[in-house]
Amino acid sequence: MEFIDLKSQYQASRDLINGRIQAVLDHGHYIMGPEVAELEERLARYTGASHCITVASGTEALLIALMALGVGRGDEVITTPFTFIATAEAIVLLGATPVFVDIDPVTCNIAPGLIEEKITARTRAIIPVSLYGQPADMDEINAIALRHGLTVIEDAAQSFGATYRGRRSCNLSRIGCTSFFPSKPLGCYGDGGALFTSDDTLAKAMREIRVHGQSKRYVHSRIGVGGRMDTLQCAILLAKLELFDWELQQRQRAASAYDTLLLGKDAQVRPVGRQADRTSVHAQYTVIVEQRGALQAALHRAGIPTAVHYPLPIHRQPAYAALSAADACPISVEMAGKVMSLPMGPYLSTSSAQQVAAALLDAADVTRRHPEPVTLPE
Repeated sequence: MEFIDLKSQYQASRDLINGRIQAVLDHGHYIMGPEVAELEERLARYTGASHCITVASGTEALLIALMALGVGRGDEVITTPFTFIATAEAIVLLGATPVFVDIDPVTCNIAPGLIEEKITARTRAIIPVSLYGQPADMDEINAIALRHGLTVIEDAAQSFGATYRGRRSCNLSRIGCTSFFPSKPLGCYGDGGALFTSDDTLAKAMREIRVHGQSKRYVHSRIGVGGRMDTLQCAILLAKLELFDWELQQRQRAASAYDTLLLGKDAQVRPVGRQADRTSVHAQYTVIVEQRGALQAALHRAGIPTAVHYPLPIHRQPAYAALSAADACPISVEMAGKVMSLPMGPYLSTSSAQQVAAALLDAADVTRRHPEPVTLPE
């Protein structure tokens, strides 16, 4: 069983993908070719944002967003420690300081009620992460930002295609950032990402920053980076967009199968909660478990892969410990020791989901009867 079945996905879109790649090989415009503008127009229309700016990766999207806001040394940016390192990395690379706010124990997204107490005169922005494919509480976070004159940047690396109160992720705040890493719900075959905004001034700045701060050829109006997305990767995404809505439906089917099989079945296995006013694209299907090591070992022996997103919160990472001494975030620490992601994707069959759930519940039953970590029988 694959944790994410990219091979089946390619086979389903093989002709579309190969045709798009061949078109790029034929015209030879590998940097900023016509597919870049075409993809940006399609993605902007999909999210409802006025502008989409494709970039080299999701990390680059976060970095460029902060650069466009002028964030730098001495500034603070509020975010969650329960996310991939890139969220904080972009802040630190600009000389700013990440200030970590703990998470909601049900959804594992940043807890809005804890944000305001962390705002200081140095705070410039808030970066909520739409973790596991489900948007954070964006209206509450936007309201806090408005009261304090801050910008909200949605880190939507895992949630492209999700909705929040009828609006698309990536268009829920002043700036949205996403990733097209291959394992994402909409993924290319390398690195890629995008920024979204309806602010014309910010869009202009971000477009210039991604090409070394260039306002026109060899005229560099601001400090920038080499952050362009390759034409070939844009072409691949254009092909994959043709099946994207269908794939989201299939992700919902797989998640619903897991829900039916797992919700309320065992106190040691609790799926991460989802809110009724939003949808998730299920970049991961994650459960909160006891004795995770024993459960992972049992599933591994059954031929079922698992993953942990994320085993060590950022404020406990060696490179960030000196920056976050005051950020205890106990819920993040607890969840880091309990979360476990199961196989997920549009090509996961219902029977495979049933197999995973049965193996997980069987393993949980054994660990309940043997509360100390044990080597489970083959």
